[in-house]
Amino acid sequence: QVQVVESGGGLVQAGGSLRLSCTAFRLTIDGVNMGWFRQAPGKEREGVSCISWNGQTTYYADSVKGRFTISRDNPKNTLYLQMNSLKPEDTAMYYCAYGGPCSSGRWSSPDLVPHWGRGTQVTVSS
Repeated sequence: QVQVVESGGGLVQAGGSLRLSCTAFRLTIDGVNMGWFRQAPGKEREGVSCISWNGQTTYYADSVKGRFTISRDNPKNTLYLQMNSLKPEDTAMYYCAYGGPCSSGRWSSPDLVPHWGRGTQVTVSS
């Protein structure tokens, strides 16, 4: 069974940084679009960022543009999300998404993602 495991979440003050990682087990990320969603309590899961299978295309939600950077290391089978200038409104559970359509204009809807991680909590204090 494919496993996708996130790490790197935590508690940080506003203005701080965190780097999330996502590693896939029993399946390669090579050739697969990857990305991140987040879900705050009482809110729907929203797409944050994605990166195409070849790393040529990235997408960022307007709310994180200029602050978050997505990257991938295929030999390490790992996806990253560098989050800078964090704000309290970034507080959410962050989920790694394995697969799903990714373009510069949009990221997949959650129902099209074949595999999910269990999430890593990011909490930003004011």
